[in-house]
Amino acid sequence: MKKNLKKWALLLIMAITLPVTTMAQDKVEASVGADLVSGYIWRGQDLGGVSIQPSISVAYKGLSLTAWGSVGIDGDDDKEIDLTLAYETGNFSISVTDYWVAPAGEETKYFKYGAHSTAHVFEAQIGYDFGPFALNWYTNFAGADGVNEDDERAYSSYVTVTAPFNLGGLEWEAEIGATPWATDYYANTDGFAICDISLGTSKEIKITESYSLPVFAKATFNPAADRAYLTFGLSF
Repeated sequence: MKKNLKKWALLLIMAITLPVTTMAQDKVEASVGADLVSGYIWRGQDLGGVSIQPSISVAYKGLSLTAWGSVGIDGDDDKEIDLTLAYETGNFSISVTDYWVAPAGEETKYFKYGAHSTAHVFEAQIGYDFGPFALNWYTNFAGADGVNEDDERAYSSYVTVTAPFNLGGLEWEAEIGATPWATDYYANTDGFAICDISLGTSKEIKITESYSLPVFAKATFNPAADRAYLTFGLSF
């Protein structure tokens, strides 16, 4: 009888707690923040100097919507707004991003989506995290994409392999990025080209007993363009 009572008590506890756990996992999560970076380096390309890069995101059950932007301190830098709709399940991820870039000194309309006259670039991504490393493929499928050597839409693509590791008490990430075929969307890529070999790390600097400031640094080398960059940033 005591065994039965214990059994039913255990089942009752599980019945009460499981729905609570499920509800906690089903909550909508939102975040807002900004980075201050010494330089805007993207896929081995120099896109600007000191920049403020705010972001806001909402996520629910693996589905997320993120808005990210970049504004250079120097008035000669472009302005950018990116919207990304993404889905993750297990180690698999897929997303679509709308990149909008307004060149400095130009009046660029946001809601202009003409096939051959738009500042938007639409990119699809698919990836899988294998544990020791993650593999991601990106392809532009619409908008102001680049062209290939035949002056045709290149469907500009980019593939990355990233590997996280711990060293010296810090978390690091090594990355190699390449373009699989020719496109003028990425500079100095006449075909397959490695345009990003980077190593980055981050840490938190304790300011007070209750607040720590996240900082990060990244070294980037672009063999295709014969360039190298070292950037530093703060996260808020």
